[in-house]
Amino acid sequence: MAKNIMLQGTMSNVGKSLLTAALCRIFRQDGYSAAPFKSQNMALNSYITKDGLEIGRAQAMQAECAGLEPSVLMNPILLKPTTDVGSQVIVNGKVRGNMRATEYFRHKKELIPDILAAYNALAEKHDIIVIEGAGSAAELNLKADDIVNMGLAKLVDASVLLVGDIDRGGIFAQLLGTLMLIEDDERARIKGLVVNKFRGDKAIFQSGVDILEQRGNVPVAGIVPYIKCDIEDEDSLSDKLGNGSVNGIINIAVIHLPHISNYTDFDVFLQYSGISVRYVTRYADLGEPDMIMIPGTKSTIADMRWLREAGFEAAIKKAAAKGVPVFGICGGYQMLGRKIADPGNSEGGGETEGIGLLNTETVFSSEKHQTQTTGNFAQVGGVLSALSGLKFTGYEIHMGETSGNAVPLLDCGGAYSGSVYGCYIHGIFDEPDVSSSVIKTLYERKGLHFDGSGIDRRTYKEKQFDILADEVRKALDMELVYRILDQRS
Repeated sequence: MAKNIMLQGTMSNVGKSLLTAALCRIFRQDGYSAAPFKSQNMALNSYITKDGLEIGRAQAMQAECAGLEPSVLMNPILLKPTTDVGSQVIVNGKVRGNMRATEYFRHKKELIPDILAAYNALAEKHDIIVIEGAGSAAELNLKADDIVNMGLAKLVDASVLLVGDIDRGGIFAQLLGTLMLIEDDERARIKGLVVNKFRGDKAIFQSGVDILEQRGNVPVAGIVPYIKCDIEDEDSLSDKLGNGSVNGIINIAVIHLPHISNYTDFDVFLQYSGISVRYVTRYADLGEPDMIMIPGTKSTIADMRWLREAGFEAAIKKAAAKGVPVFGICGGYQMLGRKIADPGNSEGGGETEGIGLLNTETVFSSEKHQTQTTGNFAQVGGVLSALSGLKFTGYEIHMGETSGNAVPLLDCGGAYSGSVYGCYIHGIFDEPDVSSSVIKTLYERKGLHFDGSGIDRRTYKEKQFDILADEVRKALDMELVYRILDQRS
């Protein structure tokens, strides 16, 4: 069986996902087969594996860091929030149903056999399992039924690195407070403290290291700097979701829907110099973008109503009438049609008119469509006609079925009309010819010449993974990490 090490945090968004990814990469560089594991993930950014199963996007990214094909074994339970008090529950990559939080908490310990089956299957295939916890290690109200932090550590006998975020302040209260709140046997599992997102000269923090080690009686395993690398986020607190700058040569506006999902679909454009990608939450901040993107959402009807009430619907119609390209993906594609109906209450129920820019209608059913997809753009008209015939790769995750008399955008569906385009394919822009074609078109519409070339998304990500691993390797006491791997708590 594989050795393991677990990263738990003092709170959400302290950097556990990226540190897990970094360790997977480091172990791979050192000649080991390492795999990520997160028993339960709550996220709207998800990924479809080759066998059509749904997992958290972070575990897919971590698998790529490890040089592995993403597998449902890496994330057996995924919760996708549908309301403030409920989520779609996905077990072993398939939808189990929608549950209110209270109902899920009553039954989640019943999922332990699924968690252990996935973990053990993964551990039989690899040398090292890097486990990621969720939220805080000291969620006292959730402790009795915990299956993702110390509860999981006990189930798989994992030693723990406790991660705190110094950039958000209160690092001593975070780390020492967590150690004070957990039980003695849990504290014994913590073999190292990690101060993450440090800015400035580490030498200045040496007294802080001394305080942490003296009061916590746990060694500081590293002070990790605030690393500048472009790696996909999945957390709703991602820095990428800010309103951003309008100072780029090309200004792409992404409508920041209340239940936005898979916003990483637009990360590829951040690779190009001179491109501004802004996530806009207020109509007043929309301005006059060169292109408008409507992303995926877990609650299409609710977010369509919000889009209308917030003033975005009228603004999108006005922009499209001027020839500004508008592109919707998944839920965004559904919104661009005439009507959206959810008779079976798959995402909250109800019915609403769409924006009406595409001659399509969407009806939701209980069956979830999830598959990886490769194909070509059809003969496309309008502003983005240069996409015609280009290859795309990506994946689909949706409950609704869209039909109508619209002209197909792809050889497998989608639609376009004038300057308005939509499809179900997440990752539709990731192929270098596709993203560069869009950029070139936007330049030409402004009377400018784009002399750059397409950027291979996969090659680019590999370089970013190495940057992350190199910085974390320098910051962590890797001798301590390897000693932790060789011991059991």
